Amino acid sequence: MNKLLLLLQPCSSKGFKTLVLVLLSFLVLAVSNVSAECTCDPPEDGKFNKKEALKYKIVAFVSILVAGAIGVALPVLGKKIPALRPEKDIFFVVKAFAAGVILATGFIHILPDAFDDLTSPCLNENPWGNFPFTGFIAMMSAILTLMVDSLATGYYRRSNFKKTQGAVMDRNIVDDDSRDQEEHVHNYATHAHSHGLTVESSDQANPSHELMRHRIISQVLELGIVVHSVIIGIALGASEDPSSIKPLVGALTFHQFFEGVGLGGCITQAKFKSRAVVVMILFFSLTTPIGIGIGIGISSSYEENSPTALITGGVLNAAAAGILIYMSLVDLLAADFMNPRLQQNGKLQLSAYLSLLLGATCMAIIAKWA
Repeated sequence: MNKLLLLLQPCSSKGFKTLVLVLLSFLVLAVSNVSAECTCDPPEDGKFNKKEALKYKIVAFVSILVAGAIGVALPVLGKKIPALRPEKDIFFVVKAFAAGVILATGFIHILPDAFDDLTSPCLNENPWGNFPFTGFIAMMSAILTLMVDSLATGYYRRSNFKKTQGAVMDRNIVDDDSRDQEEHVHNYATHAHSHGLTVESSDQANPSHELMRHRIISQVLELGIVVHSVIIGIALGASEDPSSIKPLVGALTFHQFFEGVGLGGCITQAKFKSRAVVVMILFFSLTTPIGIGIGIGISSSYEENSPTALITGGVLNAAAAGILIYMSLVDLLAADFMNPRLQQNGKLQLSAYLSLLLGATCMAIIAKWA
């Protein structure tokens, strides 16, 4: 059991093409053999039972698929329930729970897993034992996520401002065409200045700007979640030890459900078109089951002590942890808990705090079995 648990501490938190490329990279990882053990000794064959293990893998495949689909679809379908719509106060509480799940996933599930991989005795002391690569990769991943977040938002803001400014200038020229040159220049400057102030002040509360922010957040968050979900599925599917798989079935099912709730809340606020919503729901729901299928396919050549797989899995886990920790703290928690609407309502603020702690606690408890 220990040999799988070391890698299989599951995690939860940009475009469709990017996600496809991520999946393809994991196919290469699977063929390269997945590693999850602290010892480099060959596994003991006595406790392996391929036939019984396959039964649990099939159960895991179905339960994780169903739980993930229900979890991610609940907030999306909840839009039809007035109390659960994004503009309602209760949605702050739901998002706080989701953020707690994603934050605990990054800190408790993924990051320790990455540390185990990159500090394994199966790796050479130089360079892996001479530098804290796990923390460094997680830090750089968070920084890169910040850069992508900032660049994408800034680009949209600048392009939107230029379009608005150009339209106003054209309108001013038409309005002032019948006036003399001096009056035209004076009025044009006045109108342009006043409108510039309006654009600048309204940009902070521009609905389209906020919508773009939510879309960026949901896409980056799904990318971070997918990275680790595929690793989980491959490792589970490749295991032939029923005693290792049994406790993981329930733990991963609950984990996938809570993780789906967190992602579904972000997708709801992003207001994607129906087709895009369906694609994101399917992609999240299928990643872990697909990983299980890949693991089953490579189980005959599965090696527990592959240095290549340890390095690949550790690096990707550390990167995923950095993404999820950044997203939960900056884009989910900070944005909501600093919102005047939340701060001016003491009851709502307390409810959000409790919901955040509940979400983090649920994921922390699951870590005992997963």
